[in-house]
Amino acid sequence: MGSLAAADEPLPPLRYPPARRDGDIVDDYHGVLVPDPYRWMEELESEEVKEYVRAQAAVADAVLATCDHRGRLRGQLTALLDHPRYRAPFKRARTYFYFHNPGLLPHSALYVQHGLGGEPSVLLDPSELSDDATVSLSMIGVSDDGEHLAYGTSASGSDWVTISLMRVRDKHRLPDTLSWVKFSRIAWTSDGKGFFYSRFPAPKDDDGAPESGIRTDVNLNHEVYYHFLGTDQSDDVMCWRDPEHPKYIYTPEVTEDGKYVLLSVSESSEPVNKLYYCDLSALSGMNAKGTHEMLPFVKLVDKFEAFYGVVANDGTRFTFLTNKDAPRCKLSRVDVDDPQSWTDVLPEDDRAVLESACAVHGDKVLVNYLSDVKYVLQMRSLATGELLHGIPIDIGSVNGITGRRGDSEVFIEFSSFLTPGIVYRCDLSSGSPEMSIYRDINVPGFDRTDFEAKQVFYPSKDGTKIPMFVVSRKKIVLDGSHPALLFGYGGFGMSMTPQFSAARVVLMRNLGFVTCIANIRGGGEYGEGWHKAGSLANKQNCFDDFVAAGEFLVSAGYTSPSRLCIEGGSNGGLLVAACINQRPGLFGCALAHVGVMDMLRFHKFTIGRAWACDFGCSEKEEEFHWLIKYSPLHNVRRPWEKGAGGDQHRRQYPPTMLLTADHDDRVVPSHTLKFLATMQHVLCTSVEHGPQTNPIVARIDRKSGHGCGRSTQKIIDEAADRYAFAAKMMGVSWID
Repeated sequence: MGSLAAADEPLPPLRYPPARRDGDIVDDYHGVLVPDPYRWMEELESEEVKEYVRAQAAVADAVLATCDHRGRLRGQLTALLDHPRYRAPFKRARTYFYFHNPGLLPHSALYVQHGLGGEPSVLLDPSELSDDATVSLSMIGVSDDGEHLAYGTSASGSDWVTISLMRVRDKHRLPDTLSWVKFSRIAWTSDGKGFFYSRFPAPKDDDGAPESGIRTDVNLNHEVYYHFLGTDQSDDVMCWRDPEHPKYIYTPEVTEDGKYVLLSVSESSEPVNKLYYCDLSALSGMNAKGTHEMLPFVKLVDKFEAFYGVVANDGTRFTFLTNKDAPRCKLSRVDVDDPQSWTDVLPEDDRAVLESACAVHGDKVLVNYLSDVKYVLQMRSLATGELLHGIPIDIGSVNGITGRRGDSEVFIEFSSFLTPGIVYRCDLSSGSPEMSIYRDINVPGFDRTDFEAKQVFYPSKDGTKIPMFVVSRKKIVLDGSHPALLFGYGGFGMSMTPQFSAARVVLMRNLGFVTCIANIRGGGEYGEGWHKAGSLANKQNCFDDFVAAGEFLVSAGYTSPSRLCIEGGSNGGLLVAACINQRPGLFGCALAHVGVMDMLRFHKFTIGRAWACDFGCSEKEEEFHWLIKYSPLHNVRRPWEKGAGGDQHRRQYPPTMLLTADHDDRVVPSHTLKFLATMQHVLCTSVEHGPQTNPIVARIDRKSGHGCGRSTQKIIDEAADRYAFAAKMMGVSWID
């Protein structure tokens, strides 16, 4: 039994549902016995788990019903999101395609436009694919002639995808249906007859399309197929598989000149891949549909030692973006007829990270650097790497670049903390690039001049300087009184760059929050070295960096511990959970989304094995000892007990909301459920009159997944719930 600590008004006592503890489940990890009493929560389709989820949902609903700002937050979020949003267009033949949401549609629709001056029309609206908006568009591929669209849909946020086909000119949907697709790309051949894609074998109990969110078994034996338009999936040509390496994941890509198909081969989330290629003249022998004779791929790179992403090719000469001997990346070139001779075209920069390179307008390449978490765009010679022109942009994020070598224009998608979005058109037809605003996204009711964004650097535990963005109303007084939201990720080389967020605007404008993003180690902000400094044996650096961010915000007068909320998702959910275990007294609230909480068993579900490159794996003794030290599930301690660690002046965990979804087949819900049960047991139900009165609840979304493909309404509802919870728990008042 626990009770809710009062924020504005007293809250009713909170009774947590009982959760059966199975004392017989004990694992032996290299001589260390580790109990797992909630193993039964891994059986997500069992009635016992479903009943537990229903009971926990009732607890969360009771808490949220007391959160006074919930309705106002929902209203303000709805108003701010009710504005037209556009993505950068891309061109096939003379036809443009782009995504657009006029306001509050559940999902953005795909539009088609014949020429920039043509009348746009809706080609595909995913909001119409289901009655409850739980089917979303997860991938698309348009044939080079602009005649056909292949599109992948996902149900309830699952990673499983079903590919369908449409004829563009009359929007006629073809009967083609491709199932059991996952971690794939749609790669059309230049003749428009079909495309390459990747899938897993159908399970033995296949009864049609995959039931997303139900299957948590490990995904093995990825395969590459070629699909001919107008044929059944059973007739697809198997192009590549490797039964000797069942963990390999394959991503096909056809070169812009249509002459080659490349196969990127990965085994984990680590930024390394093998690289195979095949001359597409081999396709002349694929007319016998359903054949299982694989394509004659040539292994250009056959070691997992670096990342290689194709930028362009001129015949047999290929240019790649790679981190081979270059942790901040470079451009290198090789002739596949002489595969041992590589030449650097654009060497690694001394400090900035080369994030992307797009070959455009024949002999040019548009490169995108990240320098101190700020983007720098340059036009360079594809042949020599020579700098031709700098392309000025504000401090913010380049979220997309669309263009091809055959085009004389490039579209650049930009946003920042205070810029909702701009799509630039860069005209390359003259000697120098001419930038103009093609789309400017305006948000009614948002005035950027009311706010300011700045970057600060703070020292971590070991003295490393960590960058952090701080966004707030202008001219706030640093007296420690402001509520603050600190967001972090710190994993898999992913960089957290400035992005516009309607939710953050509402927090700053109507609740007085200071919002912060800490660019902690484990991310890619400074290249592969920064990533490695926060992974494997160095994972504790991530938590130290995040804790140091909180300490800095307090010492600098932005906030105080009782008003500091931390938030993160996926690997960031792990970050939040580990930090409240290690420093519960530093935070006033914690929001952990779809976190990896059981670090000893994550590799046993769906694609979890691919994360061992960042975390390690408990099956290896040395790595087990890394993991057991910070695994959230295994490190819940009572802060009030001697030797438990943490701050003695704060004798309990902060109010905590764990967020997951019943159809998350990336980080399966059992991570959150087991951690929730453990927290409630250790801190509350097993203690008579214990000091843990702050609530520990879970918001479990239905018919949703890891976060991708959620409808606009689901996004609004979840944001309103979690931030209303944070505001209530930290006693934050509403500002009209």
